[in-house]
Amino acid sequence: MLWPLVVYGAIVLSLVGLILGLSYVLGQRHKERATGEPYEGGIVSAGGARIRFSSQFYLVAMLFVIFDVEVVFILAWAIAFRELGWYGYAGVAVFVLMLVVVLIYEWRNGALDFGPDGNKILAAYKKMQKPAA
Repeated sequence: MLWPLVVYGAIVLSLVGLILGLSYVLGQRHKERATGEPYEGGIVSAGGARIRFSSQFYLVAMLFVIFDVEVVFILAWAIAFRELGWYGYAGVAVFVLMLVVVLIYEWRNGALDFGPDGNKILAAYKKMQKPAA
């Protein structure tokens, strides 16, 4: 009963081996200076790959993942809308309301601010202008 799976696996492995072998035999080989360097859109890389990112970057990334996963739940509800009826609608309405409340909470706490604060920059600029007058 497993013989179709074994035959399929053998065919797949033989095709993979054939493609890799042909790529090795027919592929180009060159040893220029830039062959081993990473290519980033034509820009020569400078510095190391171990640069530090602000923790705000990771916070925004986590919030994106959290608010992106919610789409899966809402999409599943939309697919099963007719079977769930009004109880399902009420459940997804509460879910979306909770997401809006969390988004407002995060916005008020400054979790979505990942740049310089314009008000602080203007206040510092005004302080610099006062002694000159």
